[in-house]
Amino acid sequence: MADGQPQPDCLFCKIVAGEIPATVVRQTELTVAFKDINPQAPVHDLIVPRAHYANAAELAAEAPELAAALLVEAREVAKAEGIAADGYRTVFNTDAHAGQTVFHVHAHVLGGDFLGRFGT
Repeated sequence: MADGQPQPDCLFCKIVAGEIPATVVRQTELTVAFKDINPQAPVHDLIVPRAHYANAAELAAEAPELAAALLVEAREVAKAEGIAADGYRTVFNTDAHAGQTVFHVHAHVLGGDFLGRFGT
């Protein structure tokens, strides 16, 4: 069970704290959105909560209002990036077998071109 407290060895907690630089797209009281350093689409941003939760399942169970805030922020990031009108993809990877490599929950917002069917 998580308590949302920053973790000293977490890359995204360090980005949220300003200890590691990132290209920030948007910030709110609850979230920080920044460019992915290994983009998989013309627009590929990450949205992280300021509070630390390991993955989407943990976040949904322990702070559902914060999970909702991440989805609302995905829409705002898509608007800010100019991809909302044409469409965008929001992805949460939960744990290693799904491809999660940083264990601080984060939403990927991808768009800027036709992404095709998911998984192809």
